[in-house]
Amino acid sequence: MISRPVSELRRPVSRTPFVPPDDEERNARCQEIFLLQTSGLAKRLRHTGSHQVVIGLSGGLDSTLALLVTVKAFDRLGLDRNGIVALTMPGFGTTERTRGNAEELAELLGVDLRVIPIEAAVRQHFEDIGHDETQQDITYENSQARERTQILMDVANQVGGLVIGTGDLSELALGWCTYNGDHMSMYGVNGGVPKTLVRYLVDWCARVEFEGRVSEVLEDVCKTPVSPELLPPDADGNIGQLTEQLVGPYELNDFFLYQVVRMHFAPRKILMLAEQVFDDLSREALIHWLRQFYRRFFSQQFKRSCLPDGPKVGTLALSPRGDWRMPSDAVATLWLQQLEGLE
Repeated sequence: MISRPVSELRRPVSRTPFVPPDDEERNARCQEIFLLQTSGLAKRLRHTGSHQVVIGLSGGLDSTLALLVTVKAFDRLGLDRNGIVALTMPGFGTTERTRGNAEELAELLGVDLRVIPIEAAVRQHFEDIGHDETQQDITYENSQARERTQILMDVANQVGGLVIGTGDLSELALGWCTYNGDHMSMYGVNGGVPKTLVRYLVDWCARVEFEGRVSEVLEDVCKTPVSPELLPPDADGNIGQLTEQLVGPYELNDFFLYQVVRMHFAPRKILMLAEQVFDDLSREALIHWLRQFYRRFFSQQFKRSCLPDGPKVGTLALSPRGDWRMPSDAVATLWLQQLEGLE
């Protein structure tokens, strides 16, 4: 624990503002959000007359939650789960753990599982545009994400269905998604759910909505490190690209998101509050990640300006059609200036 002066606060500050600390309250919150997600999707399916959907299943938290929501929406409407086409599209960074969980979960839930590897298609694309595969840069990563989205959209056309988006609220805040890749879908069921809550929702589903081997797979998904799996695994076959090492801890980013967007607090106050609850991080680390949050949040607004539809499930949302209005060319200069000299 890092020693620092503690200010007396007149109200408690939660380290996880989106996740209630009390088990009973958290379970109630998860139940309500899951119901809102399934109800929103069920309404969209009724409105469009769709009996088919397509979803990219990676074996990670977000796509797993989206699949669970879709399954329950189909059950509520009395639709055959075989109308859910779950595509797992292994690429350069896919590990046996995530692929195995994705495929087993799809089979256990009785959805239409299809495996479409993307390596050959992406390599052909690299050849077409003259990109060196050994250069594992943003082009290397985003080409995979866009190839997957192309497959999802085209299969949706084949079956006459909707592409279900999987990205969450925290990714939208940070812009941690590929523009016109996983950024795009026909209905995004997780767009209002922050990352810190996604894990609890999947865990709640494992305990309440499902049982047996399905619950066991969901528990392993909850234990899997967060990663887009766009870079090759390590020598032991483990995930080689950890999201939180690149964008910062999601617990910290969600704390910033709540204080910035929901509470409208200034950088100095947010830093003071963060110091009270993140006593395992130094002041320098908090300032570093807060600076990164502001830079990403402002620079990535263009992705939020053209989001697919999705249900609002909480008091904080970033949809351009509802709660959030922000020009895509806004700059973070004033906020970053306030952080100067606070080290």
